[in-house]
Amino acid sequence: MAPHTGWSRRALLRSAAGAAAFTAGGVGLAGCASSTTGSGATRVTLWSWMTGMDQYVAAFNAAQDEVHVELSVIAAGLSGGYAQQTNAIKAHNAPDILHVEYQGLIQVLATGGLREITEDVADLADGYSPAAWRAVRPDGRTWAVPMDMAPMALYYRKDLFDEHGLEVPRDWPEFATVAEQVREADAAARLTTFPLNDGSFFAGMAWGAGDPWWRVEGDTWVVDVAGAGTLRTAAYWQDLLDADLVAGGGTGTQDWIAAIHQGRLWGYLGASWGVGTLKKSIPDDAGRWAVATMPTWPQGPPANGMQGGTAFGISAESNVPEAALTFLRWLSTDPEVPRIGATFTSPFPAYLPNRDIAREIVPDDYFLGDPVYDTLDEADARVPEWTWGPNALGLFSSVADALGGVSSGATTLPDAVHSLQTTAVNTMRDRGLAVREGSAE
Repeated sequence: MAPHTGWSRRALLRSAAGAAAFTAGGVGLAGCASSTTGSGATRVTLWSWMTGMDQYVAAFNAAQDEVHVELSVIAAGLSGGYAQQTNAIKAHNAPDILHVEYQGLIQVLATGGLREITEDVADLADGYSPAAWRAVRPDGRTWAVPMDMAPMALYYRKDLFDEHGLEVPRDWPEFATVAEQVREADAAARLTTFPLNDGSFFAGMAWGAGDPWWRVEGDTWVVDVAGAGTLRTAAYWQDLLDADLVAGGGTGTQDWIAAIHQGRLWGYLGASWGVGTLKKSIPDDAGRWAVATMPTWPQGPPANGMQGGTAFGISAESNVPEAALTFLRWLSTDPEVPRIGATFTSPFPAYLPNRDIAREIVPDDYFLGDPVYDTLDEADARVPEWTWGPNALGLFSSVADALGGVSSGATTLPDAVHSLQTTAVNTMRDRGLAVREGSAE
């Protein structure tokens, strides 16, 4: 497992411009200080912010004595985790295993700090959903091992829908009609929240419109944040906000949880991890909610984006890559992992055999309607191809800033999208990247 130092796409090579030069054989510190433990097991260091990772690591260490994983819990990615990992890579002080969300993979890859593992995990390819496998292969080579998936879906109060004779919306025009019906049924209620402070949510919604914000042509990045699909999405939600048919606050707050529980919000647009969010946040709502696939645009095939999703990569400077891969293969594919995860969350594994296990052991007594995993499987199958750019993580913050003035009327969602296009292009050009503005084809 030798670290790979070249790229198949010149644009990806150039995405590293501005990053500190990365050289193999640097000084080993916390990440590579010792390759063995006192008991003779190969020591592997892991940095992660995943909930429950301590339980996974403990189970792995207890199951064998050849590899010993040592976990360091770090801040969540956009709250400092990515910066900590990037700084460690530049200082030649990275752990053996890095936590990499799909949207952050290109940005970490640009540091030169990940080891190519294409041949090492080729035998696992058919076990993952197509969207999961694409997510760790941005240039046709494999740079991380998928852990879970986060396709977006519609969570809705089935009890209230049934009481008022509302149909579950299949497309976005129907969604707008249902939003009107909800307000007519209860003037204090709204169908859902459009969180103006969440860049990953907006990116996920734009993803479902089918126009990627980035793509690669030769050695050039084509930036299309203001493409037709995203502008259509922005104009649609601006109309709903202007008509006071949806709320514009944040999600996950105490006010939001209260509104959900009290019936002031009849729905929630969120990723697969929303299953666990609802169960944990409002356990008394069991028997009220159901899950449906996300409404889709009438144009083109049914599609929905993702919001999150986790993978793990191996440091290019790791002295124990084989041992690190032993743990990652276990973490991604061992049937014990979803069983552990089911004790504190509702896992949605990227590895399909493990998803089948989760389907069988995760209690399905909270939601009404179709089985949750059937719906999420369909959502996963609907995720279209999408290329994250080398400034994706920074753009999430820019989305929140740009959309901040929408609620006050200082700007509109379409105007904010045009501003984001300019920001995305300028930040990439400032790094010395070859960039072209264009419309999705």
